[in-house]
Amino acid sequence: MSSPYLSYRQILKFLIHIKIAYNLGVCHDLDPRSIEEVQGADLITWIMKNIDVDDQVEAVHVATLMASHGYFFPIDDHYLIVKNDNTYYRFQTPCFWPSRCGEPENTDYAVYLCKRTMQNKQRLELADYEAENLARLQKMFSRKWEFIYMQAEAQAKVDKKRDKLERKVLDSQERAFWDVHRPVPGCVNTTEVDIKKACRMNRHPKMTRVSSMPNYAVPGGRLSPSISESDLFNPCDNIRHDISLLRKKLEKRRVKISKVSESYLAYYEQYAEYDAFITAPDPSNPWISDSTDFWEQEKTLNPRDIPQRRVKRWAFNIEELLQDPAGKDQFSKFLDKEFSGENLKFWLACKELKGLPIREVHRKVHEIFTEFLAPGAHNPVNVDGTITELVRNRMEVNPTRYVFDEAQDHIFKLMKSDSYSRYLRSDQYKEFLSGTRKKSRKRLEIRKVAV
Repeated sequence: MSSPYLSYRQILKFLIHIKIAYNLGVCHDLDPRSIEEVQGADLITWIMKNIDVDDQVEAVHVATLMASHGYFFPIDDHYLIVKNDNTYYRFQTPCFWPSRCGEPENTDYAVYLCKRTMQNKQRLELADYEAENLARLQKMFSRKWEFIYMQAEAQAKVDKKRDKLERKVLDSQERAFWDVHRPVPGCVNTTEVDIKKACRMNRHPKMTRVSSMPNYAVPGGRLSPSISESDLFNPCDNIRHDISLLRKKLEKRRVKISKVSESYLAYYEQYAEYDAFITAPDPSNPWISDSTDFWEQEKTLNPRDIPQRRVKRWAFNIEELLQDPAGKDQFSKFLDKEFSGENLKFWLACKELKGLPIREVHRKVHEIFTEFLAPGAHNPVNVDGTITELVRNRMEVNPTRYVFDEAQDHIFKLMKSDSYSRYLRSDQYKEFLSGTRKKSRKRLEIRKVAV
């Protein structure tokens, strides 16, 4: 057993022990199935109090890690994360713990999905991604699908004999188990098993992709085991279809070679002045002359010492401008004059947020939201109301370092399309560029005189 699973089991047993002691006032071990529901806020409180975790964000992170490995799960949701609120969670039965069971086979998953189609209940209908997975598995196991169908029927009959409450709990635990091993698209897969890749690797050699294959997986319907292998694919039709697609691709050029060549030539001509292999740097290369003047000149923020070649590079694109500390400083001053300096401040704050330690993320997120996006903010940014509402909802659920991604992209595009072009046309940039030209000419004349 791996050490993370051992640690998770110890924490889980401890939580169950505390839950029992909290409810019953006793301290003895009971079966985890006797624990029905627990709130997310209680889980976080217990972790902070008893597992030596002082930060609430760290406690939520630890709880989410345990949930993503399947030790407890939300009752009304299939996203295995823990929220510090009144959301209810249920402890997973030990037989479904990843430390006690190996990686399940695709046949087991096929039996589970097939059994779900036999239970005509709204809450047990297949989701879209589950219906697609079932269609893939049905193609992959077409030769033994009747055997899988019989297994699913037998399990469904056994489930019908169970008590209603017990059956409901077992259904939720089984579904949570598969949420771990075959997760919802977009969720973290702790098992690193991709159903699409598995189906491609185990597919029969004769079977190829058919774009016109009918969809036999009806979310609420009952699957028939009588679908033959010939109904699922036709090799001759597939080969003809592939040949026609390849011929169309040969006839149509995706990108014109001339356009690609022009783009490469323009790029290398633009950056030739900054390539030390083509143009000798001034001052000389520090790795050859052992002089650090070049590095000192490149990192200086003093406008009098900034070389012309460095200022010219700001006009290439906004990324070059913001990468240069002096360029970023000049652009910030220009935006302040235009009364839009908050845009750059917000973008830089979001960039800084992504590099902070996790213990500081929660505080920084609220600081950014309060300063730039909250009603009555000190430096409000021009962001669409839809994006603001999206950010607010994410903060209520789980404020991560990526909560402002859409707002940051929106502000960056706004600066790139409007503020940056106006800065290049402004007198401030032109005077700065002409000032560096005059200084460079004076330095050249002084050197000639000295020689």
